[in-house]
Amino acid sequence: MAEHPSGLAEVARRHPDRPAVVRADGGVLRFAALAARVNAISRHLRALGLRTGDAVAAVVPNGPEYLELVLATSQVGMYFVPVNRHLSAPEVAFVVGDSGARVLVAGAGSAAALPADVLPTHRFTVGGTAAGWRPYAELGAGHPSAEPEDRTAGQVMAYTSGTTGRPKGVRRALPGVPPEAALTRGQALIRHYGARPGEGVHLVCSPLYHSAPGSHAVGFLQLGHTVVLEDSFDAETFLRDVEEHRVSSTHMVPTHFHRLLALPEETRRRSDTSSLRIVAHAGAPCPVEVKRRMLAWWGPVLWEYLGSTEGVATLVSPQEWAARPGTVGRPLPGTVVRVVRDDGTEAAPGEPGTIYSGVEGTPPSFEYHGDPEKTARSRRGDLVTAGDSGYVDDDGYVFVLDRRTDLVITGGVNVYPAEVEQHLLTHPAVRDVAVIGLPDPEWGQSVVAVVQPAPGSEGDDGLRAELDSHCRTGLAAFKRPRRIEFLADFPRTESGKLQRRRIRDLFDGDAAPR
Repeated sequence: MAEHPSGLAEVARRHPDRPAVVRADGGVLRFAALAARVNAISRHLRALGLRTGDAVAAVVPNGPEYLELVLATSQVGMYFVPVNRHLSAPEVAFVVGDSGARVLVAGAGSAAALPADVLPTHRFTVGGTAAGWRPYAELGAGHPSAEPEDRTAGQVMAYTSGTTGRPKGVRRALPGVPPEAALTRGQALIRHYGARPGEGVHLVCSPLYHSAPGSHAVGFLQLGHTVVLEDSFDAETFLRDVEEHRVSSTHMVPTHFHRLLALPEETRRRSDTSSLRIVAHAGAPCPVEVKRRMLAWWGPVLWEYLGSTEGVATLVSPQEWAARPGTVGRPLPGTVVRVVRDDGTEAAPGEPGTIYSGVEGTPPSFEYHGDPEKTARSRRGDLVTAGDSGYVDDDGYVFVLDRRTDLVITGGVNVYPAEVEQHLLTHPAVRDVAVIGLPDPEWGQSVVAVVQPAPGSEGDDGLRAELDSHCRTGLAAFKRPRRIEFLADFPRTESGKLQRRRIRDLFDGDAAPR
């Protein structure tokens, strides 16, 4: 039996009419048309003067545009910078400027709000028009659809938090190999799930600009699978799409499971999910009982991993998890995981500490763009940490205790307290503030701001409303506190360090958002 093709060009050559992308509105883009579009965009980027190592940024909704851009940059040695489209205009402008992007593609709504004087010269809009921007359809128009010459692999440079609350780009060195060679490495995780080249359907129910949903969509697409796109997650729509498109794989977060399990039993019972073979999940700790219920409903199809923008450390199959509920798995082949005490020594099995991972003997492949101090702090020899704490059992299985000490993970999305705190501190009625995460039955955690009012200000409903309005002017919706509380004074150590855990304990007994 002939081996199935892998890689966009080869799939397009052998199966030109196979659906590649199904949009949320039902429109279909086939593999031959996708490959032609990708090649034309690659050539146009070079014609605009971009060279190897240059960056292209995108602030776009879930659509073919995201996939076209990441595939186009990946074969001409460029960095693709996905930007969260729910960020405020100043936040988007910072990421675009910090990345050094020479081309920006944005949805029409985002484009109209961005300050043109700090943006790249070459700008294209999706889904509408904006003054000073060209329609996205013009990107690649009139350029040959054949593969460009001198193809070389590019990289995705996603942004995560910096030490000051400003996001930092996770920048990896360009591999200097053909795109197909880099593709083989990039597909390692999904092949561990059992994914193979051929026909299949991958459903995207999360924003593509997040690292995991975006990389999984591209990985399955390059295997020749059809990618079905949803604008956003809705539990009933998800089940409808799984049944209608005979979905075989998807990537989710525990919040999705919670919403699915909240549906009426009759709705769940009549939904046909028998086509599902691979359901990968990460992004937040999954409650053991929630995962048990999902496995009882869908069967042994849930694969969980411990990872971040910086990389993936562990993986657990559904069968292994059932034997060790709560584990995030064992290290991937070639990967080493070490749990380190605060004094820098290695923890014993079962003893908690900070989780480091990597390939011993091989330096980490990334740096935080423009932040050498953060880069250095994250490393211990050849190993790196994202700040997760946990332990390893006697058999080498990893268990996470806290995703990160201060990080709030709400609906699988990271919210960095320092960024929210800095914004609240710009309000004159705020003397000090601590942002914490408290348990939330639907979102995993809720963002809660505990404010110390400035002298002369009262911590009452009036100030609470003012601060809520203040957050709406400068923070993305998912970063805004769902609850604002007040303290006359904050608990601190003798050295003045805020005791965030003591603040969390004060309010943990009443976790319902106000």
